[in-house]
Amino acid sequence: MFAGRRGGSAPDTSAVVVAAGSAARMEGIDKQFALIGDIPVLIRSLMAIESCPSIGEVIVVTREESIPLLHQLLSGYPVNKVRTIVTGGETRQQSVLKGFGQTGGQSRFVAIHDGARPLVWPADIEACIAAARQTGAAALGVPVKETIKQVDGQGRIVRTPDRGSLYAAQTPQVFSKAAYGAAVEKALAAGMEFTDDCQLMEFAGLPVQMVKGSYDNIKITTPEDLAVAAGLLDYRCEWGEGLK
Repeated sequence: MFAGRRGGSAPDTSAVVVAAGSAARMEGIDKQFALIGDIPVLIRSLMAIESCPSIGEVIVVTREESIPLLHQLLSGYPVNKVRTIVTGGETRQQSVLKGFGQTGGQSRFVAIHDGARPLVWPADIEACIAAARQTGAAALGVPVKETIKQVDGQGRIVRTPDRGSLYAAQTPQVFSKAAYGAAVEKALAAGMEFTDDCQLMEFAGLPVQMVKGSYDNIKITTPEDLAVAAGLLDYRCEWGEGLK
């Protein structure tokens, strides 16, 4: 059942939180349950989504062996919108599709978020959903700061793209459920697999609106990222912009 949305109108978005990856670059650390400020990474992601009035339900996609621990953790934190937990697939696209298949009929949009992005701002999630309501598809991202180089198979620089037109994609990525379902059908018919949901929409010929997010919405990918996230959390708390 959807939770009520602040302001009186009903929430129209389901969130699919993907936490089923192998974490191959984490040197044996289970990043979803690693602590940042005494709260597990995945729980921080769910808490950010919990406070979004546009989101009425959350479906978590994770590894089968992680489900018992996640159930145990959920009982200790204010994450009441989690409706179900499902086992992921062999690829990210398969995992997202499993979560998408569990979304309720009340929702018109789906917000797909990496469970390993624990510092996403609820206001940014809401901004992305608002853009998707206008355009049908939207994603958070930030302008790249570094000069990007394209290299060939031997590692030689062959091109320097214009930095002014480049964004680093983040999540959530929000789509109308009808558009996402149509894109998935087209990809499955063509035997295509994508690691990014915007790329899936691009393949289907459906434009995606970029919404400027925040640079602290980092993805935990390597052990060093845990230290960076902890430092960003301390910075937020120092300036009164977040709670530990």
